[in-house]
Amino acid sequence: MKYRKEIDGLRAVAVIPVILFHGGVTAFSGGYVGVDVFFVISGYLITTLILEDVAKGKFSLADFYTRRARRILPALLFMVLCCLPFAWVLLLPGDMEDFAASLFGVALFVSNIIFKTQAGYFDTAAELKPLLHTWSLAVEEQFYILFPLLVLALRRARKALFTGVLVTLFLSSLAYAQWASTNEPETAFYFLAARVWELLSGSLVAIYLRRTAAPGSTDLANAGSLFGVILIAVSIFAYDAQTPFSSLYTLAPVGGAVLIILFAREGTFAHALLSLRGLVAIGLISYSLYLWHQPVFAFYRVSGLPQGPGVTLAQIALICLASVVSWRFVELPF
Repeated sequence: MKYRKEIDGLRAVAVIPVILFHGGVTAFSGGYVGVDVFFVISGYLITTLILEDVAKGKFSLADFYTRRARRILPALLFMVLCCLPFAWVLLLPGDMEDFAASLFGVALFVSNIIFKTQAGYFDTAAELKPLLHTWSLAVEEQFYILFPLLVLALRRARKALFTGVLVTLFLSSLAYAQWASTNEPETAFYFLAARVWELLSGSLVAIYLRRTAAPGSTDLANAGSLFGVILIAVSIFAYDAQTPFSSLYTLAPVGGAVLIILFAREGTFAHALLSLRGLVAIGLISYSLYLWHQPVFAFYRVSGLPQGPGVTLAQIALICLASVVSWRFVELPF
């Protein structure tokens, strides 16, 4: 698969708002939408890799799951192990029970289900949960387990049928998310059934780009990719804890990510912006940044030590340091 550095830049655009949102920077009231951008990127990349292997006749479930495990698990387990002594020292017995349950969830890829039963994502209590962020990893891991099975089941079907099945699943999941956002909001936020449409939007982009050249003229590409950037930016700064998620509101950040992947080709403003060296560097360590940000913020809050802008900056510096170490000595070797 051809490397696209603007995708790493898009990863940075996803992870920075998430960190600032969880760090309590009020301007980034919708920073949590960075997770939705990650979902689109994951769906796009995974589908591209799978379809390339299927086309070459060398796709293997065992090989796919092994590669995913090597990509996800070492850094995740390293972060969890580092959390254990802090949890032992800082958490009260009831909080320790919840932490133990989250460890169980991480181990079995069901932490999204565990956290759904404990507290709402935007509740004050959720800010004190060191592994809260692993809910999104569980959603992705569940997708990684099920999606290849669907591809294998339909690999001999006509392309139109395969695409039709994905579009049907996409629309069904989006409709369910919208319903659940009103009737079962915690389910809408945490469960794969209400989130899979976001990952599938990336899958559908991958299928489109595999069959068709990058669409449109340079002017259209510029306009489309810039509109994608605007959609994500508006979501980050205009959404807040009261915005229903996942729901039709989620179409903005998801649609923004889709437009960027489709249109941000060389020569466009969005490509130039997302290819900036700093953003690409952040994107390369975005997984470790995502892993480390919540434990640092949560354990500090549990400690009861003073808060303030300077403290937040120090926490972010610590997150960056831990992420670089994790990326260099855990992610890369595996």
